[in-house]
Amino acid sequence: MSKKKLQFEVQENESIEDCLNRMKQEGYVPVRRTEKPIFQEVKRGGETIYEPIGRKIVFEATIVE
Repeated sequence: MSKKKLQFEVQENESIEDCLNRMKQEGYVPVRRTEKPIFQEVKRGGETIYEPIGRKIVFEATIVE
């Protein structure tokens, strides 16, 4: 039996469109999209600065009934 809700993360080597197609093939439809920034710690002159270097996109999906 499949789970009713699943989370799909957009992988580094795929586009958002590819991720949506993967969800569709598994029988899920997206209900929510969240983006989380990815930071890198950089030390400059004795202080620590956090610089954004990317983002992680996650789709929450429910099963199509």
